[in-house]
Amino acid sequence: MAVELNHTIVAAHDKKASAQFLADILGLEVSPQYGPFIPVEIPNGVTLDYADSPGAITPQHYAFLVSEDDFDTIFGRIKGAGLTYWADPYHRRPGEINHNDGGRGTYFEDPNGHNLEILTRPYGSGG
Repeated sequence: MAVELNHTIVAAHDKKASAQFLADILGLEVSPQYGPFIPVEIPNGVTLDYADSPGAITPQHYAFLVSEDDFDTIFGRIKGAGLTYWADPYHRRPGEINHNDGGRGTYFEDPNGHNLEILTRPYGSGG
């Protein structure tokens, strides 16, 4: 039996704004609302379903594997938006990218404090 992640729910204070933020940064589209969710489909078929959540939101981590060309484009959007970015998940190296496994990666936050990551090589892939 093949097991694939289909979707996950992302808590947000404003689901529409948060879904649009992710879509704008990654160059994706926001799908029409489905029930209480605002979905953003990732090209591999996984959907991030944004849902309004009252109160405090526990930050989660979402990592996106991208091509070298897409990294340049997305990183340009991150810098263009004036977002703070870090080379590490603990935010100890601001204004840097990493070169883990011979690729490139960086971390940035969405409006709800979720830790987003773009990387060009999967962890442990060498380099």
